[in-house]
Amino acid sequence: MPTGVCGCCGPLRPRYKRLVDNIFPEDPKDGLVKSDMEKLTFYAVSAPEKLDRIGEYLAERLSRDVVRHRYGYVVIAMEALDQLLMACHSQSIKPFVESFLHMVAKLLESGEPDLQVLGTNSFVKFANIEEDTPSYHRRYDFFVSQFSAMCHSTHEDSETRNRIRVAGIKGLQGVVRKTVNDELQAIIWEPQHMDKLIPSMLFNMQDNEDSERSGEENPASLAESCFRELLGRAAYGNMNNAVHPVLVHLDNHHLWDPNDFAVSCFRIIMYSIQAQHSHHVIQQVLSHLDTHSKNTPRVRAGIVQVLLETVAIAAKGSIGPTVLEVFNTLLKHLRMSVDFELGDGSRRNSASSHSSTRTKESEERIVQNAIIQTIGFFGGNLPDYQRAEVMMFIMGKVPVYGTPCHTLDTVKIGHQGTKRIQAMLLSSLIMVTSGFKCKTMCAGLPVSFLEPLCSISLMEDSELRQLVLEILHNIIDRHDNRAKLRGIRIIPNVAALKIKREKISKQDVVFMKKHGQQLYRHIYLGCKEDDNVQKNFELLFTALALITIELANEEVVIDLMRLSIALQDMALVNEENMPMFIRCGIMALVAAYLNFLSQMIANPPFCQHVSKVIEMRNLDAPHLLPEHVFREKCVLPDSLDRDDVGLYFQTADLAEALSVPGYNVERLAIPYIPQVTVLYTVGKILHRCRQTSRVTSVPQMDRLSRRKSFVDTISLQVDILSNSLPDQSQLAEEITFETLKKAIDTTGLEEQERERRRQVMEKFQKAPFEEIAAHCESKASMLHDRLAQIFELTIRPPPSPSGTVTVTSGHVQYQSVPVYEMKFPDLCVY
Repeated sequence: MPTGVCGCCGPLRPRYKRLVDNIFPEDPKDGLVKSDMEKLTFYAVSAPEKLDRIGEYLAERLSRDVVRHRYGYVVIAMEALDQLLMACHSQSIKPFVESFLHMVAKLLESGEPDLQVLGTNSFVKFANIEEDTPSYHRRYDFFVSQFSAMCHSTHEDSETRNRIRVAGIKGLQGVVRKTVNDELQAIIWEPQHMDKLIPSMLFNMQDNEDSERSGEENPASLAESCFRELLGRAAYGNMNNAVHPVLVHLDNHHLWDPNDFAVSCFRIIMYSIQAQHSHHVIQQVLSHLDTHSKNTPRVRAGIVQVLLETVAIAAKGSIGPTVLEVFNTLLKHLRMSVDFELGDGSRRNSASSHSSTRTKESEERIVQNAIIQTIGFFGGNLPDYQRAEVMMFIMGKVPVYGTPCHTLDTVKIGHQGTKRIQAMLLSSLIMVTSGFKCKTMCAGLPVSFLEPLCSISLMEDSELRQLVLEILHNIIDRHDNRAKLRGIRIIPNVAALKIKREKISKQDVVFMKKHGQQLYRHIYLGCKEDDNVQKNFELLFTALALITIELANEEVVIDLMRLSIALQDMALVNEENMPMFIRCGIMALVAAYLNFLSQMIANPPFCQHVSKVIEMRNLDAPHLLPEHVFREKCVLPDSLDRDDVGLYFQTADLAEALSVPGYNVERLAIPYIPQVTVLYTVGKILHRCRQTSRVTSVPQMDRLSRRKSFVDTISLQVDILSNSLPDQSQLAEEITFETLKKAIDTTGLEEQERERRRQVMEKFQKAPFEEIAAHCESKASMLHDRLAQIFELTIRPPPSPSGTVTVTSGHVQYQSVPVYEMKFPDLCVY
């Protein structure tokens, strides 16, 4: 009975209930009673221990009003809760927050959009409050699920649907702000929550129906802002959980083809995360590319293009193994793309699959171009020290005939596939080396990079040779002079080009002494290939000019002149049965280069001789000049007149013009003969064998038979004299038991060694200083003599087995000895 009296009599009710009841007017349209609300707030602040009861009672009234659809009183209750929450900051607010979150959950569970928006707004206000103490038991799993569901609202009315989605995004943003900085709420970064948060934001970013709206009224812009905020707060260990849902969402909604939205998403990711976390994103995309290795070409191309955008932003900050991992994965997929393109060769003859095969090839080309562009762009944005490593890494993946290649199996993909991979990798090397500025040429062209590059450059494919020359241009040109030298022509005034150059360093001098012959051989042998076109000669001219600008001293100038005269003689003698266009092109190349060289070294007699020859050619043989021979309708003669000396550059005149201090003119009389390496020999033979094995018709056999063999085209330089080898009979010795016994018995040798050491110690202890100094000086002089002999042999070319050299009428002549008549030592013949 007393309980019933307390429930019926207003004055006997608890004060907090009376204060709560007083804030509700009789008509909900009148709104919250402000005077009574102030009394309730003062009471809550004065007695914070009553906050939990106030919250429970408000929650009870709100639940009852929601069930009875008295939404006016629901709005008043939530307004009162918000004011109490903002006013009270004490330890007792924790139980009140639980009641508050319970009421917000009630509103979100209701099917009324207005109540869902109301509950979301209250939750956002609560999320902006910084609590003094952390909460150990509070969880937001329900709110993540509910707000994510609101983000995917499919309400019939577009305006209502937009309001619900905006509210859901704001709610997710509130959850992120409330939990991301709380160490006790790290559970929000777990996959089960990220798999709801991230797709909800991406769904609204993708479905941008109300693009005319701006600010918080547009779900797409609001979702993007929330997405950026979430990624910006991601720590090192949370990056994978944040990026993986993005990739899954793009897969589920088929957004890789077209990939505009995917590219946009990853741009947002890369610009939002911290710079040191970029490699996590790159690794995730690479792993995803591996997962889709057997998907359609367009999907793979879309992922590669996304990777391109990713590495373009992160290239400056990428360090460590991530760089090589990117290139290794891309090269692997490049090989797979070639396999997919060439793997249907057995079905290409079928008429029914002809169109589908052609479509597949074009789509695979898209993948390959995207991979090459990614490799080049990423490598081109790396620091120089990392770029050199990447160049070596890519060069190691290029299949070269005659060298072991463990990465690419050239047998399975065939000659066509190998050529395709070579061309694509060299194209990516061009992009990587673009803008590369090495301090010394030894760093830009190390032996392990130069040798395989030159081996590829001498293959019988004009496209590969062009790519190699462009790579050399990028590396050698350190002062951006290449643009001024484009095209092969007779430059009337080189000084007008304003070429930038510096004095050659000692390191570059050493490089040219060691590896200059490789560059000369590359140019010499590359000139006489039958499939050369105008572009090949243009690139060869640019290569010669860049070597002159960047690496030429007096000794290199002499070598380049010897090379030019050798090219001229090769075109005149024509032992290779070269086409007339190739012979005239070589003559034009020599004329253009010697004209450039004479003006670069500023030698008037040299310039006068070159100008005289060019003038004579303009009158009598214009087909020997680049301005005429490379025109479309240039009339070429049947043969070259070797007797007209005025049309050709003479060694004697060049030697007389360079008879000034600094130039070793005597070396001009030594004909240049390319030094051929074993690597090039094996590669050339293998390449020729591959071509010969595919020949089936008689005309093709006749064409190959007219071309001289590889051994006939190149003069081998052997620096071993047969008479210097001892007789084999003298080396033979009768092996007996006594001989073996003496060889095993080392007692006498040990005693002799101890005696020798004792004498040396005694000498240095008792001998005068002058005697010791003289003894050391004699040994040092002997060492210097030996080193001088070695350097002399390496600088000067070894004597050639081609015969004796004679100079008659200013023209160098020498009697060539056929290879089959040469006498080689037994140890040099296989």
